[in-house]
Amino acid sequence: MNKIDQRKNIRRFIDEWSSPSKGREISHNQSFWIALMRDVFGVAQPEALFQFERPVRGLGRIDALMEGAGVLIEQKGRNRSLNEALKQSDGSELTPYQQGKRYADHLGKRPRWVIACNFDTFEIHDLSKLPDETPEIVHLADLEKEFYRLQFLVDAANDNTRRETELSVTAGELVGGIYDGLLKQYGEDSEEIRSSLNKLCVRLVFCLYAEDASLFNTPRQFHDYLKDLRPVDIRGALRDLFRILDTPEAKRDRYEAPELLAFPYVNGGLFSDESILIPQFTEELKALILAQASEGFNWSDISPTIFGAVFESTLSAKARRTGGMHYTSVENIQKVIRPLFLDALEAEYAELLQIKQANKRTRELQAFQTKLGNLRFFDPACGSGNFLTETYLKLRELENRVILSLSGGAGQFDFGGEHSPVKVQISQFYGIEINDFAVSVAQTALWIAESQMLKKTEDIIGASLDYFPLKSNTNIREGNALRMDWDEIFSNKNNIVPPPPPKQLNLHHWQSSFRRRTAHECLSERGFSSSVWA
Repeated sequence: MNKIDQRKNIRRFIDEWSSPSKGREISHNQSFWIALMRDVFGVAQPEALFQFERPVRGLGRIDALMEGAGVLIEQKGRNRSLNEALKQSDGSELTPYQQGKRYADHLGKRPRWVIACNFDTFEIHDLSKLPDETPEIVHLADLEKEFYRLQFLVDAANDNTRRETELSVTAGELVGGIYDGLLKQYGEDSEEIRSSLNKLCVRLVFCLYAEDASLFNTPRQFHDYLKDLRPVDIRGALRDLFRILDTPEAKRDRYEAPELLAFPYVNGGLFSDESILIPQFTEELKALILAQASEGFNWSDISPTIFGAVFESTLSAKARRTGGMHYTSVENIQKVIRPLFLDALEAEYAELLQIKQANKRTRELQAFQTKLGNLRFFDPACGSGNFLTETYLKLRELENRVILSLSGGAGQFDFGGEHSPVKVQISQFYGIEINDFAVSVAQTALWIAESQMLKKTEDIIGASLDYFPLKSNTNIREGNALRMDWDEIFSNKNNIVPPPPPKQLNLHHWQSSFRRRTAHECLSERGFSSSVWA
């Protein structure tokens, strides 16, 4: 967005939000902040930056939280003074800033900024400065000349995105080092060795993530299990660990070593193959895994969507060119999935919120959540799973908003006995990929995404949800999508959302990689026209 267009957009924003019909706290909070980021600062998908009505146990709800940018917003109606202390549910009297700061102090990750706003005025408090320092004040009427004072909203969000990318690339470098070190120890390079190597790498990464994300029962449980072993003993220790992780607690030998019995049952098929070959370890490999990958890196912070960078850094440039593999940015993924289905789903959810009758609104929201859980998504050339993972994350974010609406925003949710409130599962996401290591990375990315979203659901419902044992398997399969029977990938062909190629699908574009007859047969057998994507 150039400066001229930005100025025009700012003037329109000021005119719209100065209207007496705008400025109600509950009705207009979300649309105000989304419009600010979209129209004033040119953010393409501003909805992705916010968590609205985020519950804080025992205190209430945060009006808006930009977790990645480190910004908490306490929104009041236009008729409210930002200097007025309002009585809280616990009897205390707090100004909007004091209310926002109390929320900030009770979050696991404390935001840097608290903004108190009443539509006419932005009162900006930087918590990194002295407590008595005067806040910055920006008035809506002056926004055309002072919008730059809110630029930190965009810059902080961009900094968080860059940080996520850097973390994931670092993770990729670590996996690449482990991969190369293990391959050297195998001493040969065959199809059987590559298959075992891929599975072993993914299992190691998952264990590293699980201990950092508090999925295992104690902090650094994987690290401490291996730290005192000689390198020559690690091979057998890993084999024992993988067997235990795949065995339900009730079926384990009670005379196993206590340090093994302390691990949870994982399930999901991740550790089910006992035939994988594990090579001998060296001091260098042990140090790489324990000192660098475990002690020196926090895996819980990686972005599962950018986890494809792990795949890229592990393969050589020649392998990437030969396989046609490349990393697709989150921004470009959003350009595909939003017009394809996500915008429509979010619009449907927004319409349901307008239903005035509470019982009817609840029934419709429950039906909508069930609909989300019944959708199926399919990528027949999924690579390292970026499209599927980002789609899963966005669908779960939408489902979390539904769960919050069903809870009344109170942070409590009755989901009926032992039943989980979550309907969207990673088993709804189907993929085919010809490279076996990419398949392993895609599966792991989905499991990591599932874990991270479950943590966010826990914050909403005010209760803990068990991640282990894994409740659903991934449906990512290795193979050539143009030669496989797709019925082997999914049993229910309804509600499959295919990836969108160009509207006019010219088969001549396919000839460099595939035989024309094969592509034509593959499409026609499944009801697709050879010239138009049905």
